[in-house]
Amino acid sequence: MTPKSIDGAALLDEVEAFHRRFNVFPTDAAYVAVALWDAHAHLLDCFDSTPRLAFLSPEPGSGKSRALEIVETLVPHPMVAVNASAAALFRAVSGADGRPTILFDEIDTIFGPKAGDNEDLRGFLNAGHRRTGVTYRCIGDGGNQTVQAFPSYCAVAVAGLGSLPDTILTRSIVIRMRRRARNERVEPFRARIHEAEGHKLRDRLAEWAAHARGFVLGAWPEMPDGVTDRPADVWEPLLAIADAVGGQWPERAREACVTLVKAAQTTDKHSLGIRLLTDLRDHVLIGVDKLPTIAILDRLNALDDAPWADLDGKPLDNRRLARMLGEYMTADNTPVRSRNIRTAGGVLKGFHAEDLADAWARYCPPPPQDSATSATPLQPSSEALNL
Repeated sequence: MTPKSIDGAALLDEVEAFHRRFNVFPTDAAYVAVALWDAHAHLLDCFDSTPRLAFLSPEPGSGKSRALEIVETLVPHPMVAVNASAAALFRAVSGADGRPTILFDEIDTIFGPKAGDNEDLRGFLNAGHRRTGVTYRCIGDGGNQTVQAFPSYCAVAVAGLGSLPDTILTRSIVIRMRRRARNERVEPFRARIHEAEGHKLRDRLAEWAAHARGFVLGAWPEMPDGVTDRPADVWEPLLAIADAVGGQWPERAREACVTLVKAAQTTDKHSLGIRLLTDLRDHVLIGVDKLPTIAILDRLNALDDAPWADLDGKPLDNRRLARMLGEYMTADNTPVRSRNIRTAGGVLKGFHAEDLADAWARYCPPPPQDSATSATPLQPSSEALNL
């Protein structure tokens, strides 16, 4: 059942059309997701979490900032932040002027390879994903300081080059922007003309939200098959909005959800540890049950399109390999450690596939269909040990 006083489906159609006038997104799913995200920003208190919206691209000139400009005209209390500190943001969220919708352009200057870790800002963005999220800070002078909790829950959209820290990516709906092809045309955005059009849509979204609150609050939208855990948290508010507006939006929203979740899983940058485990399974320990460390390093460092030959300017060595694998546990709940392996040249330290099997099952994506690890059990290889 949907609010009858305002045709929410028709309104979202107009919001989507407004984006299409000025933005070329990579898929139809992206238009659906962004329009739903605009609407969800008007109903933030109805949800347990709010997804971050991330416009990312590998190169400049891909329309990221323009996409953020259009979002700015449609959301409540927009706050454009470039190089804003975490302290400024969490004070703005807890301020008396109302919760802002934070629009963070050039996010790569904050989390890019030359920008440092910026743990305070990362912590703010992570905490603000949940309605219960707070940021703790000491206030006062000298010995009169007290700890105060600042609410961090707010809608955040970002734009930037490259990627984001994994902890933010997993809380985000990611739109992978790209430069327009020569045959792709958009209407030039003129702020003094088109901002007013966006604001009219924003006001109508706010009016619709006031009527829709009772339909959205406490809703538990049905998730598409396979969408669970963090992706379900990310998409729950948007699917609740789609169900509230009705029309074709419930079906389109779930199709968009599946499309973008699958795209995120395909392009997701796993941690270096998971990359190591996966390369060991798929490229190094294929058909063998153990291998000396020296042979493992040779194979890893020879892999094309792999980071092992150049980690901070030097190749992966036995100490770092042991340290990284020691973070994972065997099936017996003991850290993965090197063990003695008898070879033709004597006894060498190395790793056993059985010690890594539990970590492979828990952390790695499914192996390739033609991988030996998915087709046949591991067998010892005397050739591999004949060093």
